[in-house]
Amino acid sequence: MADYSRERWRVCKRFLEMRSSWLTLIGENLQDDRGDILEYWRIEKSDSVIIITLQKNQLILPQPMYRPGVGEFTFDFPGGRVPDGESPLAVVPLILKRELGIEADSIVEITPLNTKGWAVNSSFSNQKLFGFFVQIKPSLVLSPEYVGATYPANDSGVGDLLEVLTCLQCRALLLEWWVGR
Repeated sequence: MADYSRERWRVCKRFLEMRSSWLTLIGENLQDDRGDILEYWRIEKSDSVIIITLQKNQLILPQPMYRPGVGEFTFDFPGGRVPDGESPLAVVPLILKRELGIEADSIVEITPLNTKGWAVNSSFSNQKLFGFFVQIKPSLVLSPEYVGATYPANDSGVGDLLEVLTCLQCRALLLEWWVGR
């Protein structure tokens, strides 16, 4: 295995840092392992959580949301950002309350799908994605104002859902859960 510690890249100059409540955009000149100076852009963002939600063998998705990046409404699993100082696990009940109207006492089980978080785009961002599987009490009646779609948790239902999901993160976590169950 190569010794990458000797091949460090270094920051020569930071020529832009623009902060907002959503992200920080950084422009830098980096010197690579061959001594070349490169212009590099990256984004620092809070980590995120996506939750595969199941009740009575049905995968539950919230109402479609408008996604500015693609300019359309899409179906996605419940999800959100992890505020500074919080753990990914701690935000799961808050996200479920906000997106599906589910109170914490209606959660039967919360299982992490990945404990270290996956790099969303390691060449451009520091953001990690944490996934969870949540089982909801069968007796809970979900409000139609929150529920956008349900799919059976079987091969056919997961296949149909994969036809609808355009979010790569949602697709990856669905497959991670489906294969590992």
